[in-house]
Amino acid sequence: MTRLAGLCWWAAALPLLPLALPMAVHTRRTALRLAPAAGPERGLAGGELNGEPLRLLLIGESTVAGVGASCLDFALAGQMARALAARLGRPVAWRACGENGITAGEALERLLPQVADEPADLVLLVFGVNDTTHFSSDQRWQASLQGLARPFVGRGARVTLAGVPPLEHFSALPWLLRQLLGWRARLLDRQLRELAEREGLEAFDTRLEMRPEFLALDGYHPSTLGYRTWGESLAECFTAPAPPPGEAEELAQGLSASG
Repeated sequence: MTRLAGLCWWAAALPLLPLALPMAVHTRRTALRLAPAAGPERGLAGGELNGEPLRLLLIGESTVAGVGASCLDFALAGQMARALAARLGRPVAWRACGENGITAGEALERLLPQVADEPADLVLLVFGVNDTTHFSSDQRWQASLQGLARPFVGRGARVTLAGVPPLEHFSALPWLLRQLLGWRARLLDRQLRELAEREGLEAFDTRLEMRPEFLALDGYHPSTLGYRTWGESLAECFTAPAPPPGEAEELAQGLSASG
């Protein structure tokens, strides 16, 4: 089904490339470019709470690097750690390992060696935007995510894949690019969820209600409010009780039927 959807995307996109490619070039040349967030790549949320800190590791693209926020403490890692600490009633020690513009395949080569030995209880992989815009192949996309998850799964960490963000809401992109890339992002998101199901991982939704104030000035990355909302949503997913086996099976069947 996913392969058929990918073929349909290419069949629809190819006739539009003469229009879409000049738009993409112009957008890349004229887009506002924001720097990664400042500050240390490690932090502690809920330091006033008792208990052994939960170790949270984020690996990913520009959102993990905090583009759109002033410092990493106000970007995804810091916001998510604060929300987790409040929900769990214990400190959360976080580390963010991100690079602006990186794909999952490039992260496997450049970022994983930096954190492969990092002690972690929770690991969140945040990719998809650059793999969408770089037209990463389906095989490379899934193999890269699997390779990034494997060292942590082998050590017993809880590994979760963040869903691919909804590019159709990125206001920096012209309408045609938003539609084409939004469709492509949904295909990668579906493949991500299929991988999570096969490998016994988790996949959390990133398709939040998108408001203008959730985007930074560049219309492409989250604002501080966007990061806070996203981080709180992820913390809620991490701490939500698992549904009973029968209910989980019914939910999976319902998602399959709707897809």
